[in-house]
Parts: sequence; C-alpha cells; structure tokens
Amino acid sequence: MLVSSWYAAALFSLYPSCALAQYLLGVGMGDITGPVTETNMMGYAALSQTDTGLHMRQWSRAFIVAEPANPSNRVVLINSDIAMGDSGVRRAIVAKLSQLYPGVYTDNNVGLVGTHQHAGVGGYLENLLPQLTSLGFVRETFDAIVTGTVKAVQDAHNSLATGSLEFGTTDILQGNINRSPSAYLANPAEERAKYAHDQDKTMTVIKFKGASGQADRGLLSFFPVHGTSLYENNTLVSTDNKGMAAYLYENFMEPTSAPGKNKFVAGFVQANVGDTSPNTLGAFCESPGKPYDGQPCEFYQSTCGNVTQECHGRGPGFQVSDFESNYLIGSYQFEGAKNIMTSSSLTSVAGSVRSVHVYINMSNYTFTLPNGTTARTCKPAMGYGFAGGTTDGPGAFDFKQGTTSGNPFWDLVKGAVTPVPSQEQKDCHAPKPILLNTGEATFPYDWQPSIVNIQMFRVGQMVILLVPGEFTTMAGRRIRDAIKAKLVEKKVIGNDGVVLLAGPSNTYAHYITTREEYGVQRYEGGSTIYGPATLEAFTDIYSNLVGYLADSSTTTPSPGTAPPDLTQNPLSLRTGVVLDNVPLGSSFGKVLTQPSASYAKGKQVSVRFQGASPRNNLRLQDTFLTIERQNGSSWTVYRTDSHPSTKFNWKRTNGVLGYSEVTITWDIESDAPSGTYRVVYNGDYKNGWTGKISSFVGQSSTFTIA
Repeated sequence: MLVSSWYAAALFSLYPSCALAQYLLGVGMGDITGPVTETNMMGYAALSQTDTGLHMRQWSRAFIVAEPANPSNRVVLINSDIAMGDSGVRRAIVAKLSQLYPGVYTDNNVGLVGTHQHAGVGGYLENLLPQLTSLGFVRETFDAIVTGTVKAVQDAHNSLATGSLEFGTTDILQGNINRSPSAYLANPAEERAKYAHDQDKTMTVIKFKGASGQADRGLLSFFPVHGTSLYENNTLVSTDNKGMAAYLYENFMEPTSAPGKNKFVAGFVQANVGDTSPNTLGAFCESPGKPYDGQPCEFYQSTCGNVTQECHGRGPGFQVSDFESNYLIGSYQFEGAKNIMTSSSLTSVAGSVRSVHVYINMSNYTFTLPNGTTARTCKPAMGYGFAGGTTDGPGAFDFKQGTTSGNPFWDLVKGAVTPVPSQEQKDCHAPKPILLNTGEATFPYDWQPSIVNIQMFRVGQMVILLVPGEFTTMAGRRIRDAIKAKLVEKKVIGNDGVVLLAGPSNTYAHYITTREEYGVQRYEGGSTIYGPATLEAFTDIYSNLVGYLADSSTTTPSPGTAPPDLTQNPLSLRTGVVLDNVPLGSSFGKVLTQPSASYAKGKQVSVRFQGASPRNNLRLQDTFLTIERQNGSSWTVYRTDSHPSTKFNWKRTNGVLGYSEVTITWDIESDAPSGTYRVVYNGDYKNGWTGKISSFVGQSSTFTIA
C-alpha cells in the first residue's frame, strides 16, 4: 500500500493531468422563454411566423467542470434552447456572473451554445440583419435569455460536488440527412471515400457521474441535426428536436418532476450542423395539380418547376404532423444517449481543465495557407444562394440555391438595401455573387458581425471547439482533424484524445463551408459571410491557440478587441401591450368552452377561456396552464405548459377593444392515471387607464379519464 501510494504521488508530480480523474461538477437549468405572442420567431426569418402561443418552454442548461485542487481552472458550458449564441447575450451573461462571482466566471471560461432550434422567440441578437423580421430588437426576449441563463449557472455553481466524467459514442443512422448533397459531392472523391455517410452519424456523450454511490448528475450529447423539425408555419414557441430529446431524457430520469424542476440535466448540444436536416424522408414537390407533385425536388437547386417555394423536406412523421416528426427525431437522440449512458464500456475522462478565448476581426484576417500562399477573409456579405433558402425553409421570389451569377433586376434593387459592393469586395467573395453587402452596411448599426468570439475548452483528453457559426459536415470534419493533429503535435492530448464541435456558439457568423462547397453556392455557401477562405481562416486561428490549453502554459493570448455593444440603443419598432379588456358580461379567465364530461386515453381535451396578453407576464420558472388531478380533497399538478402533450394558444379577437381568447389543449397520454381532472389557466391583464397589471385564474369544470 505504501509503495502504491508513493508511486501515485510520484506520477501525479510528473504528470498532473494524467492523475486528475475527479472533478467538481455542477449542473443547472433556467427558464429563458420570451414573449410567446405577437413576436417574430427566430430561425426561418419569416415575417409571417409571429408566435401565437406555447408548446414547450425554452431552457438554458449549464454544466460546470472544475479541478478540485485548483477550482479556478473551470469551464461552464451553457446549452441554450435558442437558435444561436450571440455576442450581446453572452456579454450580458458574463457581466452578471462576474458581479455575482468576481474572478470566477469570465470571458475566458463561459461558453454559450445555441441548440439551433427554429421555434423559439426572436429579436434577441444584437446585429441588425437577424432583427429585421422581428421589427428590431426585442428587449423582453433578450432579458429572459440572460436572466434564465444566469439562474442556470447559479444553480450549477451551488450544486458543485465531487464527481467524475466518462464518455462514449454510438451511431444514429436515422437521425439526420444532408440537405445539400450536391454541394457535398464537390468535395474531393478521395476525401469523401474516408466516410460512410455524407453526414456525421456519430453521437458522443459525456456522462456527469456523482461521487461513489451517488446518482448520475447529467449528460452532454454532441450530434449534428438542424432544429427544423417544426416547420415555418408553426407559430407555437417550442424547443424543436434537441429540446424534445432533453425533455425525454430528464423525464426518463425523474418522471414525477415537472420540466425545470428536475435535478438531472441533459444537454443535447449541436455540432457541425450546417448542411444537416431532420427531414429524413427527403425533399419533395408540393405542387398540387402539376405533373411533378409528390416527386423528389430537382437535385442541384432543390426546385420544383424551376421555383424553390414548392420544395419541402419531410420529416419521419410527415403523415401525421411536424410535431410527430419533432418527437421522433428527438426520441432517436434520446435513445442514442440512453444507450451510451447505460453502457458498461465507457472511457474515463482524466486530466486538467483549461480554456482559451479571444476576439478576432474576421473582416480582413490574413494568414498563410499550408501550401505557403497568403489568404484572407472578407467583409461580411450574403449571396444569391442564401436568398434561395433550403429544403427546410424555401426562399422567396425567384431566388435559387446554386446561383453563381447575379440577376439584372436584383442587382439594381439590392443597392437600395445595402451599399453597392466595391470591386475589391466582389473579387474577395468570388464566385459568390453578392446580394446583401452587409459588411459595409452600418446604419443604424452593423448588420452582421465582423468581430467574433473564438473559444476552446479542454477537460482531460477532450477538447471542445466552441465555433461561432454553422460548419457543414465536411468543414467540421476538416477542422476537427486539423486541430486534433495540432493538439497531439503540441502534446496537449494523446492520440486517444477527442475533439468535438459545439455551435453556433457565442457569436452568430452564419455558415462555414469547405472551399469546394463554397464554389457551388447553395444556401450554405451563399451564407458563408467571410468568403471562400473562411474555413481555412478559422482552422488557422484555432490552431494558433492550441498551446494555451497545455498543462505547462502559464500565459494567455492577447484578448483582442471586443465587438461594440449594440444593445444599449437598438432599433425597435415593436409596440407594447396597450390594454386588455373583456366583452360586456364576461370576465378574465371565464370559461367560454368547457371540456366534455369524460375522455378516453389518447383523446384531446380542449378548453377555451376569456384571455389577456401573455406578454404582460412571461411567467419565467412558472406556467400559463396546469392540468390538475384530484387527489381526495386537494388537487395535484399533473402537466404544465412545458410538457409536450399540452398546447397554449392565444388569439386576439378584437384589437381595438383589447379582447382575446386562450385555448388550452391536452393530448391525454396513454399512461395517464384514471381519475378526475381540471384545466387551469393562469393569466395577467393590463388596465388601459392605469397601466397596472393584475393576475387572474380561470378554471374549467371537472372531467374524468377512464
């Protein structure tokens, strides 16, 4: 025993990172749901997609890993049910955490990753372009994300306890497809031959284990699939397939806990998502009365009859609904994570905790390529292929993917929207024809970011690249391989080390394709805003930071110049709630349509109430509805507005007088206990004279489930 103890001490003194297999671990959740009505949703950039209610609440999930002997060596990864990370949101989160925990949480070790879901509340990004469809900046959305995320980190911090980490992998073959296969085929044949699929099918899960004899704490899963299971015509705020996967796993671990009240936290993180789609049946023409109706879309430009609007991807639940597809894609990820978590052959994570962060101006980053030539990035710009949209969400007008030349009409019109690009800008972005010259559009403030967050986390032999955009499948593979080779070369990790991508993180710099895919100019290439050298530039930047993750490193890089804070005086054309009112003889919360007396399992309960605007009170960490079950003389909450079986629909019935109605539905689960139930609506109305906001409760009659 004495010899083994001496040996362990000697080993630790020589190789401290090898001996560290115990960590301080913390997990937490916070409600980040913004206004669920009268607010544009984020992801599809469609003016028509204005939210009308709630399916599932959005959450931030925080995961802290720290060294027990030196807890200042820590990282916090925040996986948030938002479309993408944002510099302004991250800045506000870090500022609040720095006030709460001076010197503990900083720019260096706080990472914000969006699940890239397209069913959340919009208006929170600080640059102008993504604000256009939300009529500017929406402060309520921004504040909700910041407040809920800080709460998640606080809970994680307060739950820090000794534990260990393990990881494993599995393949999920039915979880995604490539929505731009023609662009993928532009990559070299010898490179494509190294992979069995044109998508990454492997899920990696990091298991957060409690101390010996204690329960597991949580998980981080990395798998690429777009959050577009719920279509552009959905107007209920939700979390798409990754939020569904998280709900399924947390409910599996704690079936009696309401969402957000669970102690086990499951983070389903996005990876190299760029060209992925959850619409795994493929893209088909929805062209009634036309000969190609129901046929696969044209391969190269994803058109039907030479137009994009009729080409739509179909999810695995297409015959039922997009909500069914959302459930199925979420369940595939849940089952994959469960298979890993219950495996007896996971690999232990052991080693130091390190992080590095810098700001980089990508509008003119000059570097040397491996072949010795000089390359540079460009000021941001969007191409014609961007306006063509994707099979997950087709574009408008006559724009198409795969467009490599301009259009005389749009070339004339575009100059009225953004500045006419210089010849230098055109040459820099070639072969992309510039539609929106966003890098030179600065009124009333920057349309797209020039300065981005670059960040890496290391926990033992695992390194996470927090990337500021959507890497395509092959772009993600290339940067992973290049950074791993550099990490091994610098002896930061061994050949058994693992490099993972997490994004879009911290800043939204849109897409990153390979140079070959960029040349095709499908949606992803048209949305690669810094030009054809973007991937090589990011690879160079991350490679230069690898040494700072080494155990021996005692320095930090120059932080660079942070982007300007655009949230202080942003554009906002969205009006507030003026008043809520009810028709003569009615009252807030009055039941307008009662439930039936009884229901069978599998049926839907629907109750309609006299309502008020949900914007009056976001009810963070709370609920707009409860499904309650009678238990003797008392009532027990059975479902809330964050359970996938419930939906909260709001409708303005008279805009002048301020009337509105709320319809609450519950799809009764097959395993719901028999008994007596009621539906309760929790609302808040605004007095038009005083501006005072008051709460009220509506309650249905009882009904039975047999």
